Amino acid sequence: MTAPSPWWDQNVYADRRPMLLARGRITAALRDWFCHRGFVEVETPILQVSPGNETHLHALNTEIVGTDGAHTPRYLHTSPEFTCKKLLAAGEPKIVTFARVFRNRERGALHHPEFTMLEWYRANEPYEALMADCAALLREAAKAAGHAPWRFKDRTCDPYAAPERVTVADAFARFAMIDLMATLPGGEPDAAMLASAARAIGIRVAADDTWSDVFSRILSERVEPNLGLGTATILTEYPIPEAALARPAADPRVAQRFELYACGVELANGFGELTDPVEQRRRFEHAMAEKARIYGERYPIDPDFLAALGKMPEASGIALGLDRLVMLATGATRIEQVLWAPVALPED
Repeated sequence: MTAPSPWWDQNVYADRRPMLLARGRITAALRDWFCHRGFVEVETPILQVSPGNETHLHALNTEIVGTDGAHTPRYLHTSPEFTCKKLLAAGEPKIVTFARVFRNRERGALHHPEFTMLEWYRANEPYEALMADCAALLREAAKAAGHAPWRFKDRTCDPYAAPERVTVADAFARFAMIDLMATLPGGEPDAAMLASAARAIGIRVAADDTWSDVFSRILSERVEPNLGLGTATILTEYPIPEAALARPAADPRVAQRFELYACGVELANGFGELTDPVEQRRRFEHAMAEKARIYGERYPIDPDFLAALGKMPEASGIALGLDRLVMLATGATRIEQVLWAPVALPED
């Protein structure tokens, strides 16, 4: 069998070049949008004490060798979030960054081990402000690319239409026929109840699955494919177990977390940010215990981040996958089509 041509083959590159030029126009348009609204663009260091403390995120690790020859472990960040929140604690009120981030165990049509995360924060503003930002950025990307409606697989979305807002509980009821909140009596997740509901609709459940495991499977198999069809969807009010960095909402069983979808593709993840360092440490420790149980590893908790969190103002923040946004705006079918130079892996 003939090996596929490398990305730099002139014929392969010529097919991708229009999408790459559109990527440049989209990035410039987004930068201009943020600049005109008073955001300061910041740069964050890639090397971190902790890459992030979410159970299912996998980081790349390295080390710094000092002048004395001492080796200090470091990680390539999975998000610029920790540094951005330190900048909020330092006094910056509105910041944005186009950060290169890194994640292991991720490669596919929508995933790449190195990608660009557009992340922005608003101090002393509610997370609903981020929802309005998302709607505006979809329009900006569509105008810059000159391509609408958007299509991915057999799904379409009008980026100029106002996004629909749906709670997670309503989405589970609509697309999976599951009363999600009934599985959170008193806010404590009932894994057995959710597992039973999942089996009833044909979702595979393992004996050692946690509530979060089953939740994620239902979300990915039954809910997400139905989001962002026709218009973008803003999925709001995630259960507290699925929102480790977010403030509780009015209903303490759910959090101020939302995700943005278009054509069934998750584009962004926004929060009303948690600013309680004691509660944040508790959540991180729980997540790292789960990571150790499932994967046999854990990442350190950055004490400097927790210290900054205690000084940080109330804020809202969001991370958007720039490469995925460019994919939808240009009609690309795989993330490598909109990357100037994809990462080479052994299977390449």
